[in-house]
Amino acid sequence: MPAELDKIRNFIDGQFVEPVGGRYLDNIEPATGKAYSHVPDSDGRDVELAVAAAEKAFAGWSHTPTADRSRILLRIVDLIERDLEKLARAESVDTGKPLSLARGLDIPRAGSNFRFFATAILHTESEAHITDGVAFNYTLRQPRGIAGLISPWNLPLYLLSWKIAPAIACGNTAIAKPSELTPMTAYLLCEICREAGLPKGVLNVVHGTGPNVGAAITAHSKIGTISFTGGTVTGRKVAESCAPMFKKVSLELGGKNPNIVFADADQDAAIAGSLRSSFANQGQVCLCGSRVFVERSVYKDFVDHFVEKASQLRLGDPLEATTDQGAIVSKTQLDKVKFYVDLAQQEGGTIALGGSSPEAINERCQSGYFFSPTVITGLPVSCRVNREEIFGPVITITPFDNEDEVIGYANDNEYGLASSVWTQNLNRAHRVAERIHTGTVWVNCWLVRDLRVPFGGMKQSGVGREGGDEALRFFTEPKNVCIAK
Repeated sequence: MPAELDKIRNFIDGQFVEPVGGRYLDNIEPATGKAYSHVPDSDGRDVELAVAAAEKAFAGWSHTPTADRSRILLRIVDLIERDLEKLARAESVDTGKPLSLARGLDIPRAGSNFRFFATAILHTESEAHITDGVAFNYTLRQPRGIAGLISPWNLPLYLLSWKIAPAIACGNTAIAKPSELTPMTAYLLCEICREAGLPKGVLNVVHGTGPNVGAAITAHSKIGTISFTGGTVTGRKVAESCAPMFKKVSLELGGKNPNIVFADADQDAAIAGSLRSSFANQGQVCLCGSRVFVERSVYKDFVDHFVEKASQLRLGDPLEATTDQGAIVSKTQLDKVKFYVDLAQQEGGTIALGGSSPEAINERCQSGYFFSPTVITGLPVSCRVNREEIFGPVITITPFDNEDEVIGYANDNEYGLASSVWTQNLNRAHRVAERIHTGTVWVNCWLVRDLRVPFGGMKQSGVGREGGDEALRFFTEPKNVCIAK
């Protein structure tokens, strides 16, 4: 193992510790294809240590006054904002996304997650009912215990903080597993939590693979709450592991999201919004609008202008300020993207833009995992490329003739996470939003976020909801108290 490469360590009981088995994995920088640090290859023994620490800490943390928990979480926000540049650079190096995106969106939203739940717990309400003059009922909401939090590689700090913040704000203790592909911001967050005064054992982070660490977390009898964000195939395994123990489970899974553009839409706004929803973070966002449907009367004009704008996106070194498109997260993911582009051509599609890896970006990135923004036309709605999640900078554009037809297209998919609708007809906007089978419908926008609203998917995009009161309810156990009059 090269001595010059840093080792990330697990964070258990307030300390940074080596994995019990002493094994490490290479942490690859996607832009260069080279290892720049090492991440623990932990296993069930490390999870056991984390469970012991979390169990020990729960008694004290669950009885810590709400105002004190809030104060510590707000201190975490202060430190995230102080270290924004350091965190953004770590995320850019880890994921391959442009530094500007990490700096402007991902890291600030992680801070917002902690701020929202730090203050939300100060304003919670509980239900009370008078029962026919016979009794008085009220509901207590109490922390559930140890929460297992498993997050993906595409938005590593943003999504991990969306789980950690409500879990510990409610008085639970947590064992988190970041993706082994993008562990650095979680490691830095542990440093921040320790500096902020979070008591030992409240947050424990165990690095490693899904089969070794994720499976141990979901199967552990003392971890009664599981929040998982990731692929649908893995989510199914999580559900199968948790079901026999009746664990409380939230699964935010894959997406193959429709993006519908009607002829009456503001076409400039629709193109700009669709460009962002197609290629933000190299298309590696579960909410990306990868299936674009355009009303036939404006289809050709939309495709021409969209391709023109997409061709202007600058693919480059993620650390350069002018870069719009960075690297794909791993060689495995890059190969997957290439497979689907080849498949699209076999299925009869036409590559209107992109379709290949670029020439060497620069000397530093000559072995990196890059793929050009790709637009495919001419594919049938039912083909594999239009049904399966690619998770890369690849979209399809398909014409439609009327509202009923496009709603059928939008719903003809196993996923139901999110959708976008572009129209200036208010009645149509409400009508279509009601009929599309997705957990979120954005009208004339994309990725506008309000932490108060529930978030989650339908069908194979998952079960349960996150955000706002939904998260506070998920991480607490309701108990009815009935007092006779």
